[in-house]
Amino acid sequence: MEASPASDFEPGRIAGRLWVLAGGLCMSLGGPIIRLADDVTEWQFLFYRSLGAALLLVLYFLCSGRPILALVRRTGVTGAVSGLCLAVTFTGYVWGVMHSTVANALFLLSAAPLFAALLGWVVLREPVSRSMWLAMSGVVVGVVIMIGEGIAEADLLGDLAALAAAIGFAGFSVGIRRGRRTDMSPAILIAATITAVVSAAMAFAGGTGLAAPAPDVGLAAAYGMLVIGAGIFLFTLGSKSVPSAELVLLSLAEVVLAPVWVWMAFGEVPSVPTLAGGVILLGSIAGQAATGMRRQGGRRGARRRRGETGLGREAVQPKRER
Repeated sequence: MEASPASDFEPGRIAGRLWVLAGGLCMSLGGPIIRLADDVTEWQFLFYRSLGAALLLVLYFLCSGRPILALVRRTGVTGAVSGLCLAVTFTGYVWGVMHSTVANALFLLSAAPLFAALLGWVVLREPVSRSMWLAMSGVVVGVVIMIGEGIAEADLLGDLAALAAAIGFAGFSVGIRRGRRTDMSPAILIAATITAVVSAAMAFAGGTGLAAPAPDVGLAAAYGMLVIGAGIFLFTLGSKSVPSAELVLLSLAEVVLAPVWVWMAFGEVPSVPTLAGGVILLGSIAGQAATGMRRQGGRRGARRRRGETGLGREAVQPKRER
């Protein structure tokens, strides 16, 4: 077996993987926290969660000495649309967990990278490989199985909300790719602000207001700071030195760990259709990520062989006769 390229073991690459895994660990705690906060409505939880995330992000920008309003304006329309898409993700995931199982919500949310590839093909004209189309087919099968179970078990609202969260995150991913020449981190602050405003309006419109038990308010705020703030920050930090295909594979740590925490703490066992659909969905994503990693490894190997044999671009071109 050929040894892995030395670059795979560089300190920066190893640290990046650890940051991504740490981010996934933080984000996997979201489901159990939502299960603990059982005396608040969805809109109340969303408001205090978004408030906690926004406060942490504002503190981060202030400590870094960067003007917040100028950063937000610099993201332009792309930042606003990306923030709106992420707000849909924030809302859809909470509704998905509260009206379905954590496993269902996370399995459906994990389809976001493939939805992002499809959306990138439509919006950014990015090519989609044959293996990606095959993986998307597997995702569709897994989603249909879980949505079908939602119809049978009267959990359709939760499953559809989680699916909307996946599509929203795909839109956010495409948006930050489109605006990659600009710092797009303020889009997360935009998303938290939109979610907080809409949640407050819906809470008062529903007659519940924002008055909620202090422990649940604390849990929601901790969710915003730990899961959204720290989790996404660590994930973003690690993504700078980890290839995209490997990043998708490592990000599945959240999907695997969250149902385990909920099962250990609350005895919530995923149903057979949920596990079947989840296995098909995760298998499709993992297979596509592994294919991408092999391609990246092949390209690195080809560049290394050209370097070892001296067959660079200039070397392989025939010299012109004078």
